[in-house]
Amino acid sequence: MHVRLVLVGFGNVGRALARLLMRKRETLARDYGITFQVNGILTGRRGGCINPEGLDVERALSLVESGARLDELSTVPVPSTGVEFIRACPGDVLFENTPVNVVNGQPAIDHLRTALEQGMHAITANKGPVVHGYASLKALAERVGRRFLFESAVMDGAPIFSLFRGPLPAAELRGFRGILNSTTNLILELMENGKTFDEAVKITQDLGLAETDPSGDIDGWDASIKVAALSTVLMGVPLTPQDVDRTGIRGITPQMIAEARAAGERWKLVCTARREGDRVLGKVAPQRVSPDSPLYSISGSSSFVMFEMDVLPGLGIVESDPGPETTAYGLLADFINAMRGA
Repeated sequence: MHVRLVLVGFGNVGRALARLLMRKRETLARDYGITFQVNGILTGRRGGCINPEGLDVERALSLVESGARLDELSTVPVPSTGVEFIRACPGDVLFENTPVNVVNGQPAIDHLRTALEQGMHAITANKGPVVHGYASLKALAERVGRRFLFESAVMDGAPIFSLFRGPLPAAELRGFRGILNSTTNLILELMENGKTFDEAVKITQDLGLAETDPSGDIDGWDASIKVAALSTVLMGVPLTPQDVDRTGIRGITPQMIAEARAAGERWKLVCTARREGDRVLGKVAPQRVSPDSPLYSISGSSSFVMFEMDVLPGLGIVESDPGPETTAYGLLADFINAMRGA
């Protein structure tokens, strides 16, 4: 089958996806019978382009990474808004990778809804629509016979959502516990190695893990929205980040780090959720963990989650050193699964 792709959002993840698609072109054709062309790319700051005959993706990557705009690649006028862009661009699959909005999930929700209404599969790495628009987008996708997929929304390319969608039938998820924000995990480790809090934050910013404004990580918002996403999708109880009991790591001092080390323990920003009747209680907070905890050995920018089910009391997944490339893989996996109906 030949598939027309539309990319809205062309930052680090969007560009990593474009490269991965190019690299896996032969594999997709040989193993899955999928050929593709990219018909549209819309960026936040470098304009956009549409070509119904297919774009030169390598040229698009080169232009954006040199600081130029994409307009010269377009063969038709390019609308300025994401919704109008999606309506104007002929496609079969939308990859939506705009920045997350923890408050209401927009404009990503509107992008995904528009794609589904246009007959496209809708795939995203954005946590906002998963938390704030899951039920309505899932219902719309089912109504129009398309897929709304979001494997990369939590723990990048690790198969969490698809794990519960397929290989774990009839399993009831009672709760989970883990480290879902890799940036804070690295900050705390750097403080263990003698860095001050500010020095550790600066290092993660230099590595591209933390934003210029790091509050989303260090105040626990990123972890909270991931807890909310897992609860909403896997436990069937909608939560927003505001529903999660949240404490970040700003209050962790070098003295607290030293005291934990003297006791043979480590500080971690721990994410938990547990089912209580018809409710799910979500929490994000720093905790000291001992060597007998699976969280103790999660180092650097790695992530970990342990699921507790009625049939499996402990099933854990570790993702080591994630980055844009691992997030891109989750998007690619969603693409393949959408095409083969998995």
